[in-house]
Amino acid sequence: MTDGKVDARSFRTYRDVHHQTGSQLLEQVVAQRTRLSERLARIRTIVAVASGKGGVGKSLVTANLATTLASRGKSVAVLDADLNGPSLAKMLGVSGSTLEDREQGVVPPAGLAGVRVMSMELLQGDRDTPLRWKDPGTDTFLWQSSMETSALREFLSDVNWGDSDYLLVDVPPGTDKIQRLLELIPQLPVVLLVTTPSEMSRSVVARSLRLVREAGVAKIALASNMTDYVCPDCDHRHPLFRGEGDRELADEYGLPLWVEIPFDPRLGEDTDRGLSQILDNPESEVARAFAKLADRLEAHVRVSREPGPEPSDPEGGMVE
Repeated sequence: MTDGKVDARSFRTYRDVHHQTGSQLLEQVVAQRTRLSERLARIRTIVAVASGKGGVGKSLVTANLATTLASRGKSVAVLDADLNGPSLAKMLGVSGSTLEDREQGVVPPAGLAGVRVMSMELLQGDRDTPLRWKDPGTDTFLWQSSMETSALREFLSDVNWGDSDYLLVDVPPGTDKIQRLLELIPQLPVVLLVTTPSEMSRSVVARSLRLVREAGVAKIALASNMTDYVCPDCDHRHPLFRGEGDRELADEYGLPLWVEIPFDPRLGEDTDRGLSQILDNPESEVARAFAKLADRLEAHVRVSREPGPEPSDPEGGMVE
C-alpha cells in the first residue's frame, strides 16, 4: 500500500487477516490447521516415501513396507499423495471401498494386514475417471497447485487416522511435490528416498535429497529398488543395471542405504492385484528385503526416542 492506495501487485495472505471474515473462510483455514496438528499428534512416526523420479517403485515400496510393519502388529496407515495417478488403494486391496464420514472425521478403509488407506481413487467413480478440478474456467494452471495442496491438507486433517504407529505418505514424482508435503508437515521426521542403481536415478534423487536436507528433515535414508532380477524359476539373481548409482549416492552424501530390493516379477504382479507376497511367502527374497527395511526403520524409531548406542546390524554393520 502506498499513499493510502492498495498496490495492485501486492497479495494478502491469511496471515495478514486478523479479524472475523463474513465468509468465515479464514476461520475455516485456522480450524483446519488445528485439526491437522491434532491428527498428526496421534501418529507416532510419519514417513514420507519419495524420490523425485517416476518409475522407481515408490508405491510398491510404500505398500509392501506398510504390509510388513502391519504384519508385526503395528498400527499402520497410508496416504496416497499422488492425486492424479493414485494406485495404493488397489495395491492394498481397498479399491471400491466406501468411505465412512463420521463426526470424528472420514474413516479410511482397512486393506491388507489391516493397513488403513486414504486415496483419491476412493473419491472417484469409475476406475478410469480422470481427476478434474473445479476452477474459474480459465488459467487453470494458476489454481491447480493451490487446489492440490488444499486436497492434501484435507486428507491429512479431515481423515481420522486414530492412534497410529506409522503413517506412510507416498509422494508423487517431482521435487515440488516433496516441497508441498514439507510445508504441510514442517517437522517431518523421516524421508525414505527410493532410487535404483541407474545413473539417471542417482542424478534426479540427488536433487530431492538436497531439498529435504536443506529443509532440516531429521532422518533421510535410501532404499534401492530393482537392484537385481530374481529368476522366478531358479531364484538366481542377475544385475539389472551396470552402474551403482545408489551406492555412489549413499557414499557421496553420507546417507544410510537401508535396503537393496531385488526385482521379482511375482512381487509386482501380486502388488498390482492387491495381493501380498510378503504375507504369502515370507521367506522369499523380496519378503526378506522388506523385513530388513522394516527392521531399519523400527531401529531408527527406537533410537530416536531412546538415545543410546547404535544397534548392531544382523549382517555385521551398523543399522544407520
